[in-house]
Amino acid sequence: MVQLRLPVNSRLKTGQNFPAPSQGPRMKLFHVYRYNPDSGENPRLDTFELNLDECGPMVLDALIKIKDEIDPTLTFRRSCREGICGSCAMNIEGTNTLACIKPIEECSGAVKITPLPHLYVVKDLVADLSFAYAQYQSIEPWIQSATNPPPDRERLQSHEEREKLDGLWECILCFCCTTSCPSYWWSGDKYLGPATLLQSYRWIADSRDDATGKRLDELEDPFKLYRCHTIMNCTNTCPKGLNPAKAIGEIKKKMVERVG
Repeated sequence: MVQLRLPVNSRLKTGQNFPAPSQGPRMKLFHVYRYNPDSGENPRLDTFELNLDECGPMVLDALIKIKDEIDPTLTFRRSCREGICGSCAMNIEGTNTLACIKPIEECSGAVKITPLPHLYVVKDLVADLSFAYAQYQSIEPWIQSATNPPPDRERLQSHEEREKLDGLWECILCFCCTTSCPSYWWSGDKYLGPATLLQSYRWIADSRDDATGKRLDELEDPFKLYRCHTIMNCTNTCPKGLNPAKAIGEIKKKMVERVG
């Protein structure tokens, strides 16, 4: 065994204290998108400076602090603060994500915060998701079966059947993926987008659902499904780590299998 020995004159004396150097406030700039349609003014970026020692660790904490202590007119959506409701989806530092799970420390320099891109803006950071929800509703996202459920229990699945839903049921419909997709930017009025298509495959893959043929018929369209060009923005930006591009690929495979 090799022992590391320090010269006698370099050994530290016992009992010495080494206090941390004093530090001033950790100040951070936040550039926040502002737009009020009632004012008639053009959109702008407002700059706020916060002391991170007096603020929570997430970007949503910063927005709440700004609203509570600096500008109560700032408007944004929030709810769970745990990354499970999707309400606070916005673009932070050029990436669509959830403000409640985005650490401020991951943002180098000033933090730029804007609404989800390529949507109409209701006010400030609130994007209009009405059309995206209408597209989601169009796929009829519920179990459709020709048989009645058993009177005394739920519809059962094997473990293998249940595993096919992993990576699908976790979607929280924040639409970070859909609004990051260039195909959706170009053809959003016809292309359903990654979030809705992932949800569609969630029901196609469900062994308890008997409407697979009907669901595939509804997607057999030049735009609804096939505008996906596997750019992969959707998968790269999903704050839940899901893979919408893979789900869309599985739908396309189903289309080929039924023709063959």
